[in-house]
Amino acid sequence: MWTHRSWSGRFLPHPLPAHERLRAYAGWCDAVEGNTTFYATPSRETVASWAEQTDPDFRFLPKLPKAVTHGHRLTGGEGDLRAFLDAVEPLGPRAHMLWVQLPGAFAPDDVPVLDRFLRTLPTTHRYAVEVRHPAFFTDPGAVRTLEDTLGRHGAEWVPFDTTAFFRTPPTSDAEREAWTRKPRLPLRTRALTDRPVVRYLGRDDPATTVEGWQPWLDVVAAWLREGRSPTVFVHTPDNADAPELARRFHDQVRARVPGVAPLPEPAPVGPATLF
Repeated sequence: MWTHRSWSGRFLPHPLPAHERLRAYAGWCDAVEGNTTFYATPSRETVASWAEQTDPDFRFLPKLPKAVTHGHRLTGGEGDLRAFLDAVEPLGPRAHMLWVQLPGAFAPDDVPVLDRFLRTLPTTHRYAVEVRHPAFFTDPGAVRTLEDTLGRHGAEWVPFDTTAFFRTPPTSDAEREAWTRKPRLPLRTRALTDRPVVRYLGRDDPATTVEGWQPWLDVVAAWLREGRSPTVFVHTPDNADAPELARRFHDQVRARVPGVAPLPEPAPVGPATLF
């Protein structure tokens, strides 16, 4: 997301027209997880406005439509897929990777379907795949089969790290809701390509979130030293402090790898004053 009710007046100026919110967000973070495209494919005009509000090196990782990944289970849905690919075309180089988020029911026996699907996708894009079936994290044979399949297509495996979130029982309404919806899977830190992608879910308490991501600092720093270009998304159940937390994560990585460029400097949120 690039807008949230609790960010208004804190991270984003208030009031702010809808067509300016992404530009303001891009002053805080230089990537966005395209979750909205999972639920509805936007118009080309809308996507063109996203491109206009961001620099050429800003990273969009839009998700393929749910109708394709969950409804048709990667078999059929060609019309929905074509509409999506046409819609995201105005992003140009900003479309860092296209995200294939698969349902928890997508099991190791379904990997040949994924193989055929990836074979049909245009090579003008890079792809990242997220799986949630437990066997992909516990069965060495399933891990090897999926890694081999993704490797044939130059696709990345997106881990969704919820280990810190599930470490202790929920303490807020937002955490209780996330407790019922988020996948509880073992930690995975292996990258397959030069563009690793990580989803990390912390807690509503910022200190607990920071504590939980500590193992990722060394992992991401190592990727950078290897010449990879990782993208890390920091979530919390309420996402109230997400932009600030993302910048804190980035700063902690930069402390380990000083050559990493700083994030943009956010524009002032409130009106300028003399005192």
